[in-house]
Amino acid sequence: MLRVAIPNKGSLAETSAEMLYEAGYSGRRDPRDLHYADDRNGVEFFYLRPRDIATYVGSGALDVGITGRDLLLDSHSEATEIAELSFADSTFRFAGPANTFSDLSQLQGKRVATSYPGLVEKFLASAGVTANLVMLDGAVESAVRLGVADAVADVVSTGSTLRQAGLEIFGPIILQSTAVLISRDPSIDGISTLLRRLQGVLVAKQYVLMDYDVPATLLEAACLVAPGIESPTVSPLHDPEWVAVRVMVPRADRNDVMDKLYDLGARAILVSAIHAARL
Repeated sequence: MLRVAIPNKGSLAETSAEMLYEAGYSGRRDPRDLHYADDRNGVEFFYLRPRDIATYVGSGALDVGITGRDLLLDSHSEATEIAELSFADSTFRFAGPANTFSDLSQLQGKRVATSYPGLVEKFLASAGVTANLVMLDGAVESAVRLGVADAVADVVSTGSTLRQAGLEIFGPIILQSTAVLISRDPSIDGISTLLRRLQGVLVAKQYVLMDYDVPATLLEAACLVAPGIESPTVSPLHDPEWVAVRVMVPRADRNDVMDKLYDLGARAILVSAIHAARL
């Protein structure tokens, strides 16, 4: 059976479980369970701390796992990223007391607090900067005020938490992180099926199906508005002067595409959700 590592808590856990369910897998019913065997799909799920997943997968103890790119890069694991899953996005930045730092080189010899020492050390080394890293497991933004560090490297969303701590962002982005599928050996039986199913879930979230009727003389113009993945499906109608069209459209663009098709002359424009896909 394929052995899959799944986050057991945190921002990665809930969406990972939802994606796997949408991909046709069954999972644990009791949140306290650390192991679940989906015999129907030939998969065993192991529920682990997100930070430990890259270590287990990299050692070969488990075949594949879902974790954050930041956690993978921080782990020194032999596992590699095989697919981006596009959820739990985060941005890592440096921050220090207001009007103190403006350039990365100013961190030379300074104390930098972070929960991701491996990731930050690699980044600083690539910039030729040597700093003294202070490892903290949370509440990194308090480190400067409490005198533990001169600057911090942490996840940033709006930056409001850092500003409340009297810090301001400086220097380049350390990392744009997201959830990823990782493995030490992507050729292991079952991984390609898992990957294809998860990618199908992503497509279903990113696209919708659009059906509309359009005069045959306007078909080519309509296809320029909504060309689809490969090509639209075109079917004849009872009225030979009209055709029915079905096409996949990016979910974010659906209303704009509907407006353009309507202005062109299309009618009966309908949008439907996609529940699963294989491209």
